[in-house]
Amino acid sequence: MIQVMPVILCGGSGTRLWPLSRELYPKQFLKLVSNKTLLQDTLLRLNQATENLEIKSVYKIYNPMIICNEEHRFLVAEQLREIEVTADILLEPIAKNTAPALTLAALYAKLQVKEDVILLVLPADHIIQDIKFFAQALTAALQEAVQGKLVTFGVKPTHAATGYGYIKIKNKVSQVSPVEQFIEKPSIEKAQAYIEDGHYVWNSGMFVFNCSTYLNTLRQLNIKIIEVCEQALVAGKRDNDFIRVDKMIFADCPEDSIDYAIMERASSVGQATSLVRLQAGWSDIGSWASLWKVGQQDEQGNVIKGEVLSKDTTQSFLHCEQGVLVTLGVDNLIIVRTADAVLVANKNKDQNIKALVAKVKSIQPELVNNHKKVARPWGSYECVDEAARFKVKRITVKPKAQLSLQMHYHRAEHWVVVKGTAKVTRGTEQLMLAENESTYIPIGMQHRLENPGNISLEIIEVQSGAYLGEDDIVRLEDVYGRIKSKSTDKA
Repeated sequence: MIQVMPVILCGGSGTRLWPLSRELYPKQFLKLVSNKTLLQDTLLRLNQATENLEIKSVYKIYNPMIICNEEHRFLVAEQLREIEVTADILLEPIAKNTAPALTLAALYAKLQVKEDVILLVLPADHIIQDIKFFAQALTAALQEAVQGKLVTFGVKPTHAATGYGYIKIKNKVSQVSPVEQFIEKPSIEKAQAYIEDGHYVWNSGMFVFNCSTYLNTLRQLNIKIIEVCEQALVAGKRDNDFIRVDKMIFADCPEDSIDYAIMERASSVGQATSLVRLQAGWSDIGSWASLWKVGQQDEQGNVIKGEVLSKDTTQSFLHCEQGVLVTLGVDNLIIVRTADAVLVANKNKDQNIKALVAKVKSIQPELVNNHKKVARPWGSYECVDEAARFKVKRITVKPKAQLSLQMHYHRAEHWVVVKGTAKVTRGTEQLMLAENESTYIPIGMQHRLENPGNISLEIIEVQSGAYLGEDDIVRLEDVYGRIKSKSTDKA
């Protein structure tokens, strides 16, 4: 049987979906279109598509490999656990774009399978609505990859979009066609001309290729990427559920996309490329307008989530996570309210949000980096109030989870249990605290918080001291492998 390993690209920060998407909690981990996150939907959709008998009778499908930023590793692991999916998680210590990421994937896949293997590369943040047609497209792409071709998927344009790259194909009728040219995001005039021509499709960012074909082509076009990735992988290690590559070695890897490093120049070294049409209700959810298009619109053309009251409001995306959002007499707007930010934008201008977010980051970086509620492998914390010399947090610890054994140089902490039972290490003593009970952690005292119960533990933490930054944490023991002299995150 022919060996196939799915690879899920789970990087990126989803800046154009700010303020919902943040750098440390980007769009692929959010529930934007269903009761599952985009990553979870991608994995479940993959399982459904590969159940197709035509695929399974010929191909052996391995567990997927997920490539993600090191900062997102626990988010990925938790979301896999929630849907009971097993996958290898390969960590990128530094973002280097898709070509190095897929080179690591190809090298690792060959090591694992011990023979050549076809990679099925899917971004984690796309929507594909028709599983049947998706499976048919996968079958066609795999057949092309078996013949030694580099394969990508193209989507018939529905409008003159400037946010997508385009691919020119030779045959505008067939499901499978040779590729003529890859084109970067065009002007509105060129995009309109492409649609009228009929030989151009949107670049979906999905690929299928044999590992040897990919690596041999890249070796001719940019051998340094392969050399650095090979060294970084060999010098890396497996850390619990994660595959780590050597950060110092990987830092020397050239940064490049698979489109530019491979697909656009493959013909120059005699490598054939094919495009398979994907007519399956595809969207990359790259903007608020695209999310509005795939959302469930009411009679006024509005997509509404959360506590929203609207009157004389049309063709708008209205999302409220806290309080109540009230609109009157507006049209074609994006209004998103989170706990710490509000976005109001014309729907036709949503491609400019990325530049605006850069300005926000220069003023208040935390508004771009993370939400007020911050996810951690053991649960989450949320800042409720803060001012000079004090900070109040709501901390939630998952059942059977524990924070690191730690200490602080500059702050003391008061803990009050509001739900569940807490097991507290406080210096040399251990305490069991029930609801409405409390304890005090002086500056410099070693301490740990655990949840021994079967329900979530919630506590209110009041910090006091001269410095209350999240880097005032010295971890002494940690079940999540995060021991460092200083830390940039809460326990």
